[in-house]
Amino acid sequence: MLTLTEREAHHGLRVLRLQRGDAATVLDGAGHEYECEVSEATRGQVLLTVRHKHARPPLPHRLTLLQALPKTKAFEFIVQKATELGASRIVPLLTERVVSQPEATAAAHKLDKWRWIAIDSIKQCGSAWLPAIEAPMPLATLLSRNDSCDLRLVGALHGERRHPRQILAEYRRVHERPPQSIGIFVGPEGDFTPAEMEAIEQSGARRITLGPQVLRSDTAAIYCLSVLSYELQFPHSP
Repeated sequence: MLTLTEREAHHGLRVLRLQRGDAATVLDGAGHEYECEVSEATRGQVLLTVRHKHARPPLPHRLTLLQALPKTKAFEFIVQKATELGASRIVPLLTERVVSQPEATAAAHKLDKWRWIAIDSIKQCGSAWLPAIEAPMPLATLLSRNDSCDLRLVGALHGERRHPRQILAEYRRVHERPPQSIGIFVGPEGDFTPAEMEAIEQSGARRITLGPQVLRSDTAAIYCLSVLSYELQFPHSP
């Protein structure tokens, strides 16, 4: 038996119009899907009888979006689309050219809202896996953690850049398998500063091109995740 309360009960009752006897699918964000039947639907809660439970495997690759924090609405859009594109982790970064620098209290409120946006997104796209979303942190803090990752990439406007397909093909040739975890850095409007780019590259990240046009930060994030998701799900022969 599952019980939906508060926000999820409201969604079930007011949006989906669930009634006793209706079928409902519940995702827990940790890889499980529950096929249920509504046992009771009251004003404050929905009681569900679980008929079947399915384990949904995660994607064979883990994409982490390391995103310089843009304005509020833009980042909410990024969270929504990154979830739909299968990102496993989203880390908002505070960099020198970031306009929005939230204080601790505001950051906690934003983090809560971002997580609800991700929850709504998995319900929309049917994913059983909820991405981890971290609180905003300085770029230097992220780099000092030295998180383990098979491959790090950074979208760049200048310098020697390669298409991500070339880098992925090279990785497959060297390691005889595709990367299982990728971190992609996306800068703010105006890009990372030269010093920030140098620090990112020293962490092992490799510059990639996002094409001839200069993309907005939110567009760049969606571009990177779309290209990487496509290349990893439908790999080309080396």
